[in-house]
Amino acid sequence: MSAEPAAAAVGAPAATASDGVRRAGVPLGAVVAIACTAQFMVVLDTTIVNVALPDMRRALDLSVAGQQWVVTAYLVTFGGFLLLAARASDLLGRRLVFQAGLVVFSLASLAGGLAGNGATLLAARAVQGLGAAALAPASLSLITASHHEPADRTRALSVWSAAASSAGAAGMILGGVLTDGLSWRWVLFVNVPIGLALYLATVRLLATSAPSRERRLDLPGAVLITAAVAALVFGISRATQSGWGSAEVVASLVGTAVLLGVFVLVETRVAQPLIPPSIYRHHNLRLANLITAALGALMTSTIFFLSVYQQQLLGYSPLRTGLSLVPWTLVLVVGTFAARRLMPLLRPVPLLVLGSLCTASGLVWLSWLPASPAYLTHVLGPTIVLGVGMSLVVLPVTVLATSGVAPTEAGLASGLLNMGRQIGGALGLAILVTVATTVTNHTHGPGATATVHGYHIALRVAAGLSAATALGALRLLARRPAEPEPHPSRPG
Repeated sequence: MSAEPAAAAVGAPAATASDGVRRAGVPLGAVVAIACTAQFMVVLDTTIVNVALPDMRRALDLSVAGQQWVVTAYLVTFGGFLLLAARASDLLGRRLVFQAGLVVFSLASLAGGLAGNGATLLAARAVQGLGAAALAPASLSLITASHHEPADRTRALSVWSAAASSAGAAGMILGGVLTDGLSWRWVLFVNVPIGLALYLATVRLLATSAPSRERRLDLPGAVLITAAVAALVFGISRATQSGWGSAEVVASLVGTAVLLGVFVLVETRVAQPLIPPSIYRHHNLRLANLITAALGALMTSTIFFLSVYQQQLLGYSPLRTGLSLVPWTLVLVVGTFAARRLMPLLRPVPLLVLGSLCTASGLVWLSWLPASPAYLTHVLGPTIVLGVGMSLVVLPVTVLATSGVAPTEAGLASGLLNMGRQIGGALGLAILVTVATTVTNHTHGPGATATVHGYHIALRVAAGLSAATALGALRLLARRPAEPEPHPSRPG
């Protein structure tokens, strides 16, 4: 995303002496452009590999589980280390953490593109997630810290939300173009020049913020929560192959419980816990995290299923698969900007309810995919409805999560929001793939018919999850009928 559209969307006043984000004379639009490009890149990498998975599988002899872990390895480390990186952003300075994330992300992308075997690729994807964990909360806090007026901040957040919304589907398109035109390796190589350009932009445009005197970081907490999520995802993923009672699945689930127990124990003893209890006094933030986790699960699993369905069952090329989702991408972008205009009329919570119900409707429609689909009625129609629903959720949930949070906790709040999306995506993908595989294995009939039936059930479970988020938002609305329009606090 270029600086000009962003600047036009949020205005471009020059930096003032009280602004610790920009260098003197740098317009706000430049900060928005940097933040949005970084967010686009890290969300893009949650999906860009999907259409390249069949080629990766052939080139590196990946198993079916290995294909899923190309996506999951990134999401687990991304989500697991987000809070540590968010805390580091608050304590060590946004620019420093942002630049460190760019270096790690870009080098891991290069290593993944050069991978000669599956283990190297999965390791590179996990390290990519570490870099993304540093970039995502820093990108959001760049906006929340530099935009002091509520209206300006909401406009900037709409641009940032549009970047995040469009990246998920755009990854399918770009992944198809690069895989067909060059090779699967370029879905990773493409990050290197973007990362270099962003790094140079931060050196020239962003100010170095003063670090906090308090520099304690809860590394044990971050490692424990990441390991717990990885163990849980592994256990769920292996259940369809080994059975829920198998030694490896039971060991994974028991290990998850133990790791979570140790995590809680550590958090009660460290001076600066990864998740300070005070942050969850914000009722809106709790709701936003739950909805974001559900949204991450729905988007990640839907894109995965559509990619595998179109390429491995229908024989589509990666490019054709990506192009089939162009309308979804456009609706996500346009819908996110439309949500900003609807916010004053409907307010965040009703907009969340509407978006969640619309998303559930699209998933129910998509769950009727036949073995030989008609694009207009079985792919285009439901993905447009999905795009409308998801785009109506992203901005309100971001505003709810960042409203009323103190500037000193801005990085932590944004880290929690991103953590919910990534861990929700990892767990949701594992659970829904397990549902689909289990149904497929118990369905009698031709292989393609059984596989499609498995997708039907998994997508209907996803629709139920979206409907549940709408019910949760309705309960909040019923409990707080006089909830005022949220206004982000002015940074001090």
